[in-house]
Amino acid sequence: MSKRNRNILPLAAMEKLMKNFGADRISDSARKALADVLNEDAEQICKKAIDNSKHAGRKTITDEDIILAARHLR
Repeated sequence: MSKRNRNILPLAAMEKLMKNFGADRISDSARKALADVLNEDAEQICKKAIDNSKHAGRKTITDEDIILAARHLR
């Protein structure tokens, strides 16, 4: 990820995710780290999904574009 902060996911959502999976306490640095990782993955998925839609001759990104892009990330 670039030096400037590009996180758009709220840190409260990161805490809620981790608590939903059983975490009792979460440090601020853990919330920020999860947000960084998810934002980086989301950026890559979005870029690939946009490429997929353009390749198909569409301007609209579909759920299939997102799913295929996410599979490509793995």
